[in-house]
Amino acid sequence: MNKDKRPAMKHRARIADVASLAGVSVATVSRTLSNPDSVKPATRERVQRAIDELNYFMDGSARALASGQGHTVGMVVPTLDNSIFALAVQGLQTTLAAHGYQLLIAAHEYNLETEAQQVRALLETRIDALVLVGTHHAETTWDLVRRSRTPLLVAWATHESYPSVAFDNRLIGQLAAEHLVALGHRQFGMISGYTRHNDRARQRAEGFINTLQRNDIAFDKRNLIEQPFGFAGGRSGWARLMQLPVPPTAIFCGNDVLAMGCMFEAQKHGVQLPRDLSIVGCDNLPIVSHLPPGLTTVQLPTYELGIECAHSILEWIEKDAQPVSVCLDIELIVRGTTSQPPEVPIAISANKSKSG
Repeated sequence: MNKDKRPAMKHRARIADVASLAGVSVATVSRTLSNPDSVKPATRERVQRAIDELNYFMDGSARALASGQGHTVGMVVPTLDNSIFALAVQGLQTTLAAHGYQLLIAAHEYNLETEAQQVRALLETRIDALVLVGTHHAETTWDLVRRSRTPLLVAWATHESYPSVAFDNRLIGQLAAEHLVALGHRQFGMISGYTRHNDRARQRAEGFINTLQRNDIAFDKRNLIEQPFGFAGGRSGWARLMQLPVPPTAIFCGNDVLAMGCMFEAQKHGVQLPRDLSIVGCDNLPIVSHLPPGLTTVQLPTYELGIECAHSILEWIEKDAQPVSVCLDIELIVRGTTSQPPEVPIAISANKSKSG
């Protein structure tokens, strides 16, 4: 190759630079990249040498514009600071990669305005499909999706207009309540994430409370404590429940991280689990079976959810057929944090540890 043709590079290599160095047209470089069999072998070799010498990377947006597909899927999750979402992302990414697709991921930290900005940015990259968690989103987000006509898959919850891969979030609360009622509990508390912009948290609370009411057990709204997801939220939720006139003998937590925080704070104050207090979580994180005692929880197959999302998206993109909605099976896993209620509920001070 004639080194005199080599352009002086002061910027990232462009397709025109490759064409100049290889001595061919831009159209020929484009055909070499998108349909190499349509180009003579000698020409392909010259173009490839130029690409290697210039460290040229194909513009994904340009490729998407030319082909109508970018082989890229976008996903926006509430947070990556939770292994449940990380497991789903892993299942989705691994399955997509096996079929030649890349996953672009963003996390909005439960801020709907931020989510709308992230959705706009993803759609502007000409993604082939979008995955959103839950059904509660800003109207701006819904408008962007409608106008872009990008295939949208809803995860973790069902939607009346879009296909979904979901869990029955009301059933999660129902399973927890039925288990605790069957053990004989009649005084309940719940520690939930904030329900205002979180349909999953709201439905879990509804499932729990409605099941108690069907069993003729009253549930005071003061017994539902909303906290940020995290250990601190579980600890604070336990302290607030213990300050009620009649503290609960059983607590359902909206996820395992809240449940672990609740456990840690109760044990710090000398509470014996499950003799004095029963706790149920949700997720079945790997760590909860190793806690002393193991946490009773509702198992959600989140890695499998990611895989199922990928299969639905691939069907939609490659077959141009909207997939049917899927609701994955869930299961109550009984371990060491639940038992019959104490004959005499213990008096607990949430402000002073029994251990001194």
